[in-house]
Amino acid sequence: MGVKRGGLGKGLDSLIPDNGKMPESGKKTKVVEKVIEKIIEKPAEIKLNVNQIEPNREQPRKRFDEQALEELADSIRQFGILQPLIVQEKDNYYEIIAGERRWRAAKLAGLKEIPVVIRKMSEQEIVEISLIENIQRENLNPIEEAAAYKRLLGEFHLTQEEIAERVAKSRTAVTNSMRLLKLDAKVQQMVIDEMLSTGHARALLAIEDPDLQFQIANKVYNEKLSVREVEKLVKNIGKEKPVKKEKDFQQDAVFQDLEEKMKVSLGTKVSINRKDEKKGRIEIEYYSMEELERLMEILIK
Repeated sequence: MGVKRGGLGKGLDSLIPDNGKMPESGKKTKVVEKVIEKIIEKPAEIKLNVNQIEPNREQPRKRFDEQALEELADSIRQFGILQPLIVQEKDNYYEIIAGERRWRAAKLAGLKEIPVVIRKMSEQEIVEISLIENIQRENLNPIEEAAAYKRLLGEFHLTQEEIAERVAKSRTAVTNSMRLLKLDAKVQQMVIDEMLSTGHARALLAIEDPDLQFQIANKVYNEKLSVREVEKLVKNIGKEKPVKKEKDFQQDAVFQDLEEKMKVSLGTKVSINRKDEKKGRIEIEYYSMEELERLMEILIK
């Protein structure tokens, strides 16, 4: 099952110093900075009132962990915002391109002004930066990530290879991510709520019936099944023996009675094999030529 992240989020690594020193940027953070540097050259940092800034409604990330925001707010109260937000100017406000989490935490911390870099970017550049920033810091849930890939693919006509290159992931990882959007909406919500892991979700993709998919998803959550157990369960769906109706049980009893009577009459094992309700085959066993001759005499009489 998915486990909610506790403690300091990975997004804090770039904001909270270790023993008074600035933290070293990891490989993932460098990917973010490298992409942003392609678009922004030597940004001029200024300060803006927090109330002049608004989030981008189209940004991939829709959910924010309240506990993690409180922890980031505590860090901001102590150290301030070490990395400026990237914004662009609108008619009467500034829209966040990157840094919505820092903006929310700054408001919780009671800051009146925050450092920003103002830039003008295309919609595609905004989506790419927001996506990359969140993915590399693991701030998106699997469904948000998949939806962002789909938008880049459909709205901006990027190939899966191009998307994979931008987010520093394999093409297979991008493909598997987008497959999650084929899940039933209720199952997708279970992934968002961390009731199911991506491994469990991918196993459920083999079930085409939405209602059955949701039913099995609840079974997985309630019984705490492993991914391997889910795969086995899904594989066996449809292979169960059909439940016999009452009429079938009655017919079985009749034919079993006939078999028993013939066995007593002939003195050997008799099997009645039905093809359907009207046709079938009777098998009479013998174990020697003498027994065969005896059976022939009985049948002829």
